[in-house]
Amino acid sequence: MAERAGAGLEVRLSQAGPISLDVDLACAAGEVLALVGPSGSGKSTVLRCIAGVLRAKSGRIAVGGRTWFDSAGGVSLTPRERSVGFVFQNYALFPHMSAQANVEAALGHVAAPERAGRARALLDRVNLKGLESRRPAELSGGQQQRVAVARALARDPRALLLDEPFSAVDRSTRQILYRELATLRRDLAMPVVLVTHDLDEAAMLADRMCILHRGRTLQTAPPHEILARPANSLVARLVDMKNVFRGKVAGHDAAAGITLLEGLGQRLEGPLDERFAVGAEVQWAIPGSHIILHRRDRPSRGERENPVRGAIADFLPLGENVSTVIRVEATGESLRVTFPLHVARRNGLEAGAEVVVSLLRDGIHLMAN
Repeated sequence: MAERAGAGLEVRLSQAGPISLDVDLACAAGEVLALVGPSGSGKSTVLRCIAGVLRAKSGRIAVGGRTWFDSAGGVSLTPRERSVGFVFQNYALFPHMSAQANVEAALGHVAAPERAGRARALLDRVNLKGLESRRPAELSGGQQQRVAVARALARDPRALLLDEPFSAVDRSTRQILYRELATLRRDLAMPVVLVTHDLDEAAMLADRMCILHRGRTLQTAPPHEILARPANSLVARLVDMKNVFRGKVAGHDAAAGITLLEGLGQRLEGPLDERFAVGAEVQWAIPGSHIILHRRDRPSRGERENPVRGAIADFLPLGENVSTVIRVEATGESLRVTFPLHVARRNGLEAGAEVVVSLLRDGIHLMAN
C-alpha cells in the first residue's frame, strides 16, 4: 500500500476492462493528492470508483478505517452511504434553484430548521455572502464553482473529490480560485483528491502527485520529486521532461558521492546511484532548471560541472523567455533549455550561436531503460 494512508483514503483497484485499471494510491487526512495523466489515463474513472458511481471488478476502498468497497468481502456501499463530497467538472448545479437551495439540497442529513443557516454559513465560507438568492445562470463561472464546493462540503464528507474543477473558468479567475482552495484546505481534516491534466496546477496545489497512464499508477511522490526524479522514462515523458537521453554507467565513486556516466559523447558526473552496475545501459534525464549557460562576461562556479559545447539550432522568443534547442557538438543530440529573455540578450544568443552550458551534477537522474 502507498504511504501515508493512516486515517485517510486507501484505494486499490484492478480490472482488465472495459476500462483497464491497476491502481494503488493513498491520501492522508488533510492532504491534497493530484491525479495527473493524459486524457484517457483513468483519472476520472478512479474518482468515480471512489465515489461509488462506478464499481471496479476487484479491489478495496477504505476511508478512515471504514471499508467502502471490498470485492473479496462483498462490500460495496452506495454513493450516499460513502459520504463523499464531489465537485464535477461542469459543477452540475440545479439551474432552477438558487445558490442557497443548491447547498440545502445536500443537507438532507440535517434537521430541516437548521438547513438554511448551515447553507448560508457554507456559502460565506467560500466567499459568496450576499449571493445566496442567485441562480447559477446569474453567477460567474468562478462563483458557480464556489457553490459546487459549498454543496460538496455540506455533506460533511469523509473525502473531497475534485474533477478538473478549474477547467471551466478563465485564467485570472483560476488564479483566484487556486488561492481560495489553498486557504480552504487548511481547515479540511479530510483527504482531498484533485484530478487535473495541468502539471503546474498540480505542483501548486498538491502535497503529492500520482501519475496515471492507461489506468495504471506509475509513481506517487511530492511534485518536485516527480518533476526532477521521474521513476522511469515513461513518467519523464508524461511530466514533459524535455531532456532524456541514453547513456552507460562508467563507474561509482562512493567516497566522492558521484556516479560517472557516459552521455552526450563525454563523461559526466551525477549523484551517487549504485542501483545500476558499471557498464549498465540506462536512460538519464536532467531538468532545465539544472542547465546553466556559461556567461561571457563573468564565469560562475557551476561552469566546472559537466560543461557541454554546442550551437543554438532553434531560438524562439516566448514573452519574457526564450525557448532554445542546443545541438550538442559531440553527438548532435538536442538539449532543450528555456532562458530568460534578458539573459539571452546579455549573452548575444541567437540561432547559430556557439554556447557552452553546464549540466549541474545534482540534477542528473538515472533511470532504467
